[in-house]
Amino acid sequence: MSLPIFWLQPDFSMAAVLLFFRLFFEACFLALQQLLGNKLRTLLSLLGITIGIWCVIMVFSAVDSLEYSIRKSFEQLGDDVVYVNTMPWGEDPRENYWKYMRRPEPSYRDFEAIQANCQTAGKTSFTVFIGGSNTESKLGEAAGVFYMGVTPDYKDIFGLEFEQGRYFSPNSFFRGQNEVVIGYEVYKALFREGESALGRWIKSKGQKLKVVGVLQKEGKDLINPINFDNVAIIPYNTARKYVNLGRSAQNKGRSSISVKAEQEVDVEALKTELVGVLRASRRLPPKEEDNFALNTLSILSNFLSSIFGVINLAGLFIGGFAIIVGVFSVANIMFVSVKERTNLIGVKKALGAKRYMILMEFLIESILLCLFGGAIGLLFVYLAALAVTHFADFPIFLSSYNAILGLSIAAFSGVIAGIIPAYSASKMEAVEAMRAGR
Repeated sequence: MSLPIFWLQPDFSMAAVLLFFRLFFEACFLALQQLLGNKLRTLLSLLGITIGIWCVIMVFSAVDSLEYSIRKSFEQLGDDVVYVNTMPWGEDPRENYWKYMRRPEPSYRDFEAIQANCQTAGKTSFTVFIGGSNTESKLGEAAGVFYMGVTPDYKDIFGLEFEQGRYFSPNSFFRGQNEVVIGYEVYKALFREGESALGRWIKSKGQKLKVVGVLQKEGKDLINPINFDNVAIIPYNTARKYVNLGRSAQNKGRSSISVKAEQEVDVEALKTELVGVLRASRRLPPKEEDNFALNTLSILSNFLSSIFGVINLAGLFIGGFAIIVGVFSVANIMFVSVKERTNLIGVKKALGAKRYMILMEFLIESILLCLFGGAIGLLFVYLAALAVTHFADFPIFLSSYNAILGLSIAAFSGVIAGIIPAYSASKMEAVEAMRAGR
């Protein structure tokens, strides 16, 4: 039995692969020689690639980290919550400032109307923002603690989690008892870290408040305008002792209503019903414009996405200039390499080296040099991300996607930088190259 013909003939694809690897390792060796033989010149030339990759990937990593933080906020706050305010979030407040200033604030009467008449609402909370106040205990003092009064559903809507203690009891809400839930930073300022704050008393604006809970540390949150680490939450009826609110409070900028949709209810359906309930509560005539705004986190998401897009473009633009400078620098190195190795090119040609072999040799060398610069840039991105995460308390991560993107940009830069020198080397004639290299 005879063997198939492909067993008798050389495998061209295997030979091509072996040739490629031989060229690759030779180019690696020559690139390493270039780095070690002309350290200062090579590193200065690669500086543009390094800075460019650092700029582009650092911006991309920062934006990705911001978007990740926003997604986490969405998971915590939920994208099924509608906020009743005087002003729409997606509009520049300067455009219709006086129009919105004349609008009545969300009132407790509006809150009661939503609770009684809105069938698509699952949870509803009324919040009164009292503002910053110095707070003291027997062990310490905290400046600018942000106080707010809330109704029972606030915990479920905003997903409050506790380091110590609990939320308010129904009796605390009904009677307006002097109880408070404090944020983690407030707890650290008023008490010794590690000890229980439960049952301790704090004092603010002449009012004594008993601590019943301490919130878990939250860190920075770009979506939620309230930093729960620096808050003091009290029952709504307790808040009325701080501010003269009444049942239809109209304190500018001091109140908001949060409405979480019932399960399996679309947010748009909830907003449609809320419009009818609020118009009826405020007795607005049919032709009169709404004097309230219904906001969702998706408005902020779209707004922030557009901002992140601009930031990405800016980073790409700035980094692009540095990369262009780096490309010219690497191209200069490659022209010098071609000049220095002209005699060697002539010898290789005389021994039968093809044009594509010479071209591939210099092109691979250029790509490897740029990859080396890109790798240094990625290392700097990683170190910068660690520093920002540690000192600024905001986590920035270098994703595998961005790392691959950075190396891809570096490799492409190597192709651009090396193609002309490599082509000029491949076009040399053997005799002329050996004569010129003497």
